[in-house]
Amino acid sequence: MKALIVDDEKHVRDGIKILADWEQNGIREIYEAANGEEAIQLIKTIRPEIIFSDMKMPKMDGTQLLEWIKENQPSSKTIVVTGYDDYHYMRKAIHFGSTDYLLKPIEPEILNQTLEKAVKEWMKEEADRQRKEISSLLINEMKPVYRDRKLTQLMNSDSLQKDLYKEFGWLKQSRDYIAALVRVNGKTIEAFQADRDLTYFTILNIINEIMKENGSGIGFRYLSQKGEIVLIFWDKFELVEEIVVRIYKTLKNMLDISCPIAVGKVVQNSSKLIDSYHHARKVLLNRNILPDKRIRVYLSDIEAAPSLKSLIVYSSDIEMAIQTGEIRAFEELMGRIEQDITEMEYLSVRQVINLENEYMVISNKWFEHYNIPFKAPEDIEERVDLFFDSNGTFSLEKYKKRKKREITIFLKKVKKRTQQKGNNIITDIEKYLQENFDRDVKLQEISDHFYISREYISRKFKQEFNENISDYIVRIRMEKAKSLLKNSQLKIYEIANMIGYQDDKYFRKVFKKVEGITPNEYRTENVKQ
Repeated sequence: MKALIVDDEKHVRDGIKILADWEQNGIREIYEAANGEEAIQLIKTIRPEIIFSDMKMPKMDGTQLLEWIKENQPSSKTIVVTGYDDYHYMRKAIHFGSTDYLLKPIEPEILNQTLEKAVKEWMKEEADRQRKEISSLLINEMKPVYRDRKLTQLMNSDSLQKDLYKEFGWLKQSRDYIAALVRVNGKTIEAFQADRDLTYFTILNIINEIMKENGSGIGFRYLSQKGEIVLIFWDKFELVEEIVVRIYKTLKNMLDISCPIAVGKVVQNSSKLIDSYHHARKVLLNRNILPDKRIRVYLSDIEAAPSLKSLIVYSSDIEMAIQTGEIRAFEELMGRIEQDITEMEYLSVRQVINLENEYMVISNKWFEHYNIPFKAPEDIEERVDLFFDSNGTFSLEKYKKRKKREITIFLKKVKKRTQQKGNNIITDIEKYLQENFDRDVKLQEISDHFYISREYISRKFKQEFNENISDYIVRIRMEKAKSLLKNSQLKIYEIANMIGYQDDKYFRKVFKKVEGITPNEYRTENVKQ
C-alpha cells in the first residue's frame, strides 16, 4: 500500500512520517506533496490508498483537493490534518468523504488509531470492489441481464422504445397487457446454495421456455424489487391462468421449489404496466398463507383480509412479561396473540409484515430502555420469507420459535445488564424512597418506575438494608418527625401531615411503637424551654 502526505509545512510532513506506524498497517511507500497541485500529479501516477491532507495550502487548498479526489480517485481514504478547529473545514471534509479529521499538533496515538481505521476501511471496500468486479464480469457475459435491465426500465417509464418491439417480439404498441408476479423467497435461493444470480438465471430459463412456446409474453428479473420476477403477457389472455399454473408446476417438479404467482389486471398500453404489477403485488401480499395449497397461483381478485389486533394492544402485557424476566410469561402471551391472529382462519403476508414492523418498533423501545444495541432488519418482507418452506407453506410454529429465541436472548441481556447495575439500582430506589417518604409509595410503583420485578426489589432491598421497604419508610418518617418535633411551634397533626400521615392519632400510635414514647413526651424531653 502507498500513502501520500500533503502539507505546505515540511516539519508537519516529517512529523507524520516519523509518528505513523506504516509497517504495521502494510504501507510500504510514503510520498509527499507541498500543495494540492503537486498532490494531484502524484495521485495520477502512484494512486495512493491513504492520503493525509492539510486544508490551508497555497495554489490549491485542501477543499479543492478533496473535491478532486472524490471525483477522480474515490477509492482513496483521505484524512484531513489541519491546525484550524473550524466547523467550515470539518463540514467540507465530511462532504467530500474524508475518513477522519485531525488537529495539529498531532498526537501519535490518535494518528495511528486513525490510520489503522482508514486502512481497514480501504481493505474492506477494496474486497467489496473486487467481488463486485468479478461478479459484474460474470453477469455481463449473460445476455439475460440486458433483458432484465431494459424491461425493468420499461416497467418504470411511460414509453416503450421502438427497438424493444423487435428484440422482445412486440409487433405493435396499441394492445392490452397483463403483468404477473413470481415471488422468489429465501428458501428458494438456499436451494441454489445461496447463489442469487444462479437462482434467477435457472428459474427464468424455465419460465421463458414456457412463455416462448405460447408466444404470449416474456419473464424477467424485476431489478427494482428484491425477490421478484415479473411476467408480461401481451397476447392469448385466455391462456394466462393455464400458463402460470404450468410455470408453477414445472418449477416445483423440476427444481422442488415453490414460487407463488399472482396475476394482475388487464391494462391498455405499456405505460400502464406498472399498474398491473402493483395489482398483482397486492394480490400476492393479501393471499391467505394458512391453508396448505398444492398450487399457489392467485388470480386478479384481491381478497379482503379480516383486520387483526395491533401488537400495541398488548403493550401492558408485554411490559409485565419483561418485568418478570421469564420466558414463561411470554409463552402465555404468545399463545393469546396466536389465537387472536388465527381465529378467522385467515392470515396474509401483508398482515405478517405489519406484525413484524410493530414487533420491531416495540423491540427497539425496550432495547433502547435497557441501553442494549439493536439493529432492525433492512427488508422485513425478506425476513418473513424465511418462514416459508420449499412447498410454499408458512410455518407459524417456526415463526413463534424464532420470536421465542429472540425474546430469550433479550431477557438474558436484560438480566446481565440488571446484574451489572446491581447495588446501583437499590441505591437509586433508596434515594427515590427518601425523596417520596411523605406519601404512600407502593411496591408496584417502584417496579414500574425502575422496570424491575417487585420480587427482585423486595429481595435485594431486604438483603441490602436488613428490613423491608415499608419498615424503611416508617423509619425515615420517624426520623423526620423527631426533627420536626424539636420545633415547638408545629402542632402534632401538622407534623403528621408533613410526613405522610393524614390521621394524627395513627401517627401517635406508630411513633410510640417505634420510639417507645409519645410524640409529646419526645418533645418535652428534647425541646429546651
